[in-house]
Amino acid sequence: MKRHTRTAAVLASATLLAAAVAGCSGSGSDSGSGSTDTASLDSARQADVPAAASTSTSPSPSKSPAPTVSVRKGKYGKTLVNEKKMTLYVFDKDTKNKSACTGDCAKAWPPLLDKKTPTAGSGVNVKLLKTTTRSDGKKQVTYNGHPLYLFDEDKKAGDAKGQGVDAFGAKWYVVNAKGKQVTTAATATATPTSSSSSGTGNGY
Repeated sequence: MKRHTRTAAVLASATLLAAAVAGCSGSGSDSGSGSTDTASLDSARQADVPAAASTSTSPSPSKSPAPTVSVRKGKYGKTLVNEKKMTLYVFDKDTKNKSACTGDCAKAWPPLLDKKTPTAGSGVNVKLLKTTTRSDGKKQVTYNGHPLYLFDEDKKAGDAKGQGVDAFGAKWYVVNAKGKQVTTAATATATPTSSSSSGTGNGY
């Protein structure tokens, strides 16, 4: 009887020991799993930070529009040019804010057009810079009431081959910063003062 009692006690002790060992092993496994999950979450969060930063871009600065009309110094003094520095002209047959150049005339002397409000560049009096509506409905840039034109024989900045030309019923002239026709011929010593005479035509 005593032997059976001792055997039962030994078995009970062995069972408790096994349970304790299993409990410790399970606790260690759970702890390891928790640590792994936390590390994985931290890694994912850290990976998201540079990804978000890489997609952010700083806004590009807006570009200022090129001036429609500027003043450039040349052999006729300081006269008007377009955004490509090409010489601008006025037609002596025009009346204030009204173009008399159409058809073949407008092919040889292309009107300076602008769909929006003209932009004044350096030396230009913005109050004198406006537009007028041509017979075809297009907006032509004007300066001091003069519709402005280019000349198809001018090929580069500084050319002014149209100065003083008599074509399509009247003469063509470059125009100064005050909005006056420049009628003097080109000379090696030309100055803005000597080249700013308004002539005898429609110098409105």
